[in-house]
Amino acid sequence: MEEIYENARKLMKGYCRVCPVCNGNACVGEVPGMGGLGTASSFKENLKALESVRFNMRLIHDVTEPDMSVSILGRRMALPLMAAPIGGVSFNMGGQVSEEDYIQAIIAGCREKGILGCTGDGVPDFIHETGLKEIKAANGHGIPFIKPWEDKELFEKIQKVRDAGVDTMGIDIDAAGLITLKKMGRPVFPRGIEKLGEIIERASMKFILKGVMTVQDAKAAVEAGADAIVVSNHGGRVLDYLPGAASVLPAICDAVKGQVTILADGGVRSGGDVLKLLALGAEAVMIGRPFSVAALGGLQTGVESYIDKIKTELEQAMVLTGVKKASQVPGNIIFT
Repeated sequence: MEEIYENARKLMKGYCRVCPVCNGNACVGEVPGMGGLGTASSFKENLKALESVRFNMRLIHDVTEPDMSVSILGRRMALPLMAAPIGGVSFNMGGQVSEEDYIQAIIAGCREKGILGCTGDGVPDFIHETGLKEIKAANGHGIPFIKPWEDKELFEKIQKVRDAGVDTMGIDIDAAGLITLKKMGRPVFPRGIEKLGEIIERASMKFILKGVMTVQDAKAAVEAGADAIVVSNHGGRVLDYLPGAASVLPAICDAVKGQVTILADGGVRSGGDVLKLLALGAEAVMIGRPFSVAALGGLQTGVESYIDKIKTELEQAMVLTGVKKASQVPGNIIFT
């Protein structure tokens, strides 16, 4: 991984410093880029929220080979982990690696390791189109996310997703209102429950709403017919002064768990962080920036190496807390 990080540091110079700890301190306000919006408060809160969670270490048990697999939306995954949807290599990551090579590394690396990679959306259109191309080449092994565009563009992109042969897609509702896209003549908008319901019905596939940060929105997502939600503040890239995802996750789980699949995203830097979010109620976890760095630094090999790293850390954390199955993580492994 050190070789991968060093190569990424060279390729991403001026866009990401590949810090020893990816915490948002060195890249404050660097959007476009890999930083957090404004003061980067929302980015930093993701990490603070996870750092505040402590484990109960248990060693008098018989767990030696924990089962790290989970089933999410009808798909069996070797780990409770996905690569979050991130695109825009040319303006966010330095452009030294093509969008196509980057997405291929994410999708193929995740597939090889038995998990799912997600693809992003944005301007220009090749971000979305490249993602769909690579997912189609992987026989539908991936989840494309689109932004909440105006209806014409939105439904055209949904049709393209359908044509790619996937059975699951998502919308980044946390991208709604991005001023940068509005200035480019491509505005994105929030949607009400009825409109979201129409979108989900017309998509005719399993549907994920990413960017749920309140109980109110979680309940609305259920009412609209979403199959899954992602508790996420968009990596701190859309609104300053938001709480971390781990802070709001328990209340959301209390309100809607069992009615919708709950994923979580934000500040995950280790397998231990994955286990924390599972203990707080998530069924699987998305990781963003670290996957991007691994893909830039080592392409598919980098992605696979990073997944192996997280797997090793997760296994160790499960053994040291006595957790037998990633699909059944008890809340009492958290110190209160």
